[in-house]
Amino acid sequence: MRILFVSQYFYPETFKGNDLVFDFIKRGHDVTVLTAKPNYPNGDFYQGYSFFGKREEIIQRAKVIRTPVYPRKNGKGIHLIINYLSFVFFSYFTCMFRVKGKFDIIFVQQLSPVTMALPGLWLKKKYKKPLYLWVLDLWPESILAASNFKNSKIIHFIDRLVKHIYNNSDVILISSNYFRDSIVEKLKDKKKEVIYFPNWAEDIFTQTSLKEVSIPDLPDGFNIMFAGNVGESQDFETILKAAELTVSDDINWVIVGDGRKMDWIKNEIKIKNVNNVHLLGRHDIDTMPHFFRKADVMLVSLKDEAVFALTVPAKIQAYMASGKVILGALNGEGNELINDSKCGYAVSAGNFVALAEKAIHLKKLTTEKKQEMECNSKTYYENNFSKEMLFDKLEFLFKNSIKR
Repeated sequence: MRILFVSQYFYPETFKGNDLVFDFIKRGHDVTVLTAKPNYPNGDFYQGYSFFGKREEIIQRAKVIRTPVYPRKNGKGIHLIINYLSFVFFSYFTCMFRVKGKFDIIFVQQLSPVTMALPGLWLKKKYKKPLYLWVLDLWPESILAASNFKNSKIIHFIDRLVKHIYNNSDVILISSNYFRDSIVEKLKDKKKEVIYFPNWAEDIFTQTSLKEVSIPDLPDGFNIMFAGNVGESQDFETILKAAELTVSDDINWVIVGDGRKMDWIKNEIKIKNVNNVHLLGRHDIDTMPHFFRKADVMLVSLKDEAVFALTVPAKIQAYMASGKVILGALNGEGNELINDSKCGYAVSAGNFVALAEKAIHLKKLTTEKKQEMECNSKTYYENNFSKEMLFDKLEFLFKNSIKR
């Protein structure tokens, strides 16, 4: 098959679509990528890239066509808006004049912003081929939850744009079952295919042998580890309040990562003297399995917002693939996933008292009970989120679309 993959983000930026592109090439398919010049998350172009330079390249046999983009800078305000709009603007000309060849399938990885799906629609019209839209962020719900944006006219415009994108896609893939109602409500054709296609863990988390790397030592005691983006959505207010309640229980709350919320966390630790919260900073993804192995429990949290109840953080799959016990403070499908799989405990979002209580409970678990939870975690991942299983399913869907 000849697949045209569209996303604002691609390697060397780290997103799940990288796996899809490179693994489908290994399966014998031809993949072309339309993407932007890489600048996420630091906000500046990666070394070797610039606004005008490196328009095309070959990466692991994938032909990558890069469109100019205004870098996101600090990821806030006008810089972020221009970043989003510049990708759409310049991609139009890239689609019309630089994307050439024959394709069987167009696949859009739709993260935020939803506007990154527009080049997919233009390419569908150009090539008259089936368009698969993989929805990883719901709009306008995501923008409402992650900001104080209240302009009703712009929200109405975004809502109309989302409906246009959904209704002009041939197949919609959803990373969370909880996305379904929001999407179907926007569809004119209620029978359009909306198929569950969740995230998977990167290969590094399923490998049994790892190369030796040096990582910081963890503190003595029972270590609960959060790994990933340190942002507003992750509700560190709840985590720090739970940490305060467990100061005398020999429980450490270890944060591996960085993000917009880090300065606030450092300030809170200093003001409240919360000495059982440890900040280890951002580390390369290749080091994460080593951090996971040293942790007693892995932590996932999201704010008490309606849109986050619809979301399954991708870190849950990474934790499960690593066979870790999981402690969660979140609502919706992520909460159910942890509790139903019996790989740990999830409390409702924002409930710092219950989070602290479950942390203490996990610390007191017998070795046998902890090992049972770890086994449940790994088994659930293999049965539901295995990358090979999911890619077999997607390949089957693609082939069926081509036959029609």
